[in-house]
Amino acid sequence: MSFAKRLVLGIVVILILAVLVLLWGAERSLRRDLEGDIARSLESEARLIREALPADSLGWDAAVHRLARQNRHRITLVDRVGRVRADSDFPPGPLPPIENHAGRPEVRVVLDSGRAGVATRRSNTVGRLLMYVAVPGGPGVIRVAADLAQVDEIVRRAQRAVAWAALLALCVGTVLALLAGRSIAQPLTEIAAASRAIAAGAAPRFPHSGIPDIDVLVRSLRQMHRQLGDRFEELRREQAESAALVESMIEGVVAADGRGHIVTANPAARRLLGYGPAEPLPDLTELFRAKAAREVVDMVLQGQPVQDRQLEMDGRVFLVNARPLPTGGAVLVLHDLTEVRRLEAVRRDFVANVSHELKTPLTSISGYAETLLGDATDAATAHRFLTTILSNARRMQRLVDDLL
Repeated sequence: MSFAKRLVLGIVVILILAVLVLLWGAERSLRRDLEGDIARSLESEARLIREALPADSLGWDAAVHRLARQNRHRITLVDRVGRVRADSDFPPGPLPPIENHAGRPEVRVVLDSGRAGVATRRSNTVGRLLMYVAVPGGPGVIRVAADLAQVDEIVRRAQRAVAWAALLALCVGTVLALLAGRSIAQPLTEIAAASRAIAAGAAPRFPHSGIPDIDVLVRSLRQMHRQLGDRFEELRREQAESAALVESMIEGVVAADGRGHIVTANPAARRLLGYGPAEPLPDLTELFRAKAAREVVDMVLQGQPVQDRQLEMDGRVFLVNARPLPTGGAVLVLHDLTEVRRLEAVRRDFVANVSHELKTPLTSISGYAETLLGDATDAATAHRFLTTILSNARRMQRLVDDLL
């Protein structure tokens, strides 16, 4: 359910509860006030009846019926033992057997305290809901009763009036709630659209609602968008620098995720492994055919780093370093040592050849020089020895010049 529908539904529920509470409170208050007015009116009427009753008890029945016709209320005279002496709801003359009224609440109050008593109940005698007000007087108690049907009718009319007014207020409140919900939900919908645009990398449109709380949210979202843009730009710049660095490396760099899929392979790696620039690469576990290389891959995928491992693959020599990534996967760096090994072989051959070429004249020079120093030789022999020494020295000179 959308926010606007929830808002309108919540307001309508609150209005309905308020209307129900209003109807209940109005009914209780109106009924209490009406019954209070009736009770006071009946008490005043009972006191007037007390003054109008004749002193002779033989005239009580006629007086009760006459006053009841004038006031349109039931009048009952009860003596101090609870016996009914006259009742306007029965025809004039002798009364039929009537239940003793000494136990009636209003009569009991008068008999016990001498104060006026009030009670509301359904009469067992006439079968109607009546309000009874009793005051001391006459044979003991003068009781006046009024039918509360008129109170119910007044309350019903008031309830109908209040209900129509409440229904009108409910309709107006629902319309206002719809307008308010739409005015609040529209900017929220636009904010959601702006958030989706930010997530998609598109330019968002931020609404202006005129509602302070929502405008604060919009300003915060706009500031967040600027900060995210700055951070993304910085990340893109760093990523471009890292990519340029990796692309320019002479070492081959291969990176794989936790499932072994290769996500990065620079041109040097593709060249060393024999793959073209656009040729798809297999998974890391299938990238190498050499057994030693597959062992390195298995070790690094299990979380074990590999340092300076030399491998021979397809007639080439590689120095491999591998590191597992914290989030899973691994990075392999391949350094081609084939040319280095060839140059080392050339150097060894060169040193061996130079040593051999220099050793022969040096041996001759050393031998003839030792002979001249150790033995007495004639001039011709010495001249020949010296000529040989000079010839070998010049030969060494030519070798040195060739080396230079």
